[in-house]
Amino acid sequence: MTRSTDLHEELAEVVLAGRTLPDVLSDLTRIGHRAIAAAEASSITLIRGDEAHTAAFEGQLALDAEEMQYQRGYGPCLDAARAGQVFVVTDMRTEERWPDYARQASERGVGSSLSVPLPLQGATIGAFNAYATRPDAFTDDDVTLGVEVSTWLAVAAGNSAAAARSAEDAEGLRLAMTSRATIEQAKGILMERHRLTADAAFTVLTHSSQRTNTKLRDVANHLVRTGELPGGS
Repeated sequence: MTRSTDLHEELAEVVLAGRTLPDVLSDLTRIGHRAIAAAEASSITLIRGDEAHTAAFEGQLALDAEEMQYQRGYGPCLDAARAGQVFVVTDMRTEERWPDYARQASERGVGSSLSVPLPLQGATIGAFNAYATRPDAFTDDDVTLGVEVSTWLAVAAGNSAAAARSAEDAEGLRLAMTSRATIEQAKGILMERHRLTADAAFTVLTHSSQRTNTKLRDVANHLVRTGELPGGS
């Protein structure tokens, strides 16, 4: 059987009903971790409003990498969740989208990483992440498997949220959907204005966010409203 078939069978066997979300996410993280052979550590990041946390993880390397991102307010797992975009860091030593984070992550032993958004009702609620100590660890097949895992994770998280939906949950989902739409609009402006690719446009936004210490969605909103990046760059 293929890796994908094996993965589907394992995911289908996970019981969702009558269990806590942390228990379900821990099971799914372990399955995703085993499916991606190059992964030496894996995790799930969940975002609620402006707050992010690691909901489940396999391997200390993942937790260490994400704590560095939470301290800064940016990085591949956070930005994958916010923008609904897959991010592969092939070599932390030369990564330019998040240079400060990448430098420290490399010093802590992270060679490469994969972050896949968790899609729910047109928004993204988090990301599934895989980390390796060597550069160029993750292949296109790994990305495909990561996307399949993230779909199951989003279903599990969505079912849990639907079971106890509150006004705060609904507002968090609304903010997530609005943020993603604004980021996409801002990327479109930069792509048209400077003839950039989608990835290059996103890099411009993240660098502006880091340089001005401004949240990514606020950078995007400022560009959409004024036609300029914060700080006049």
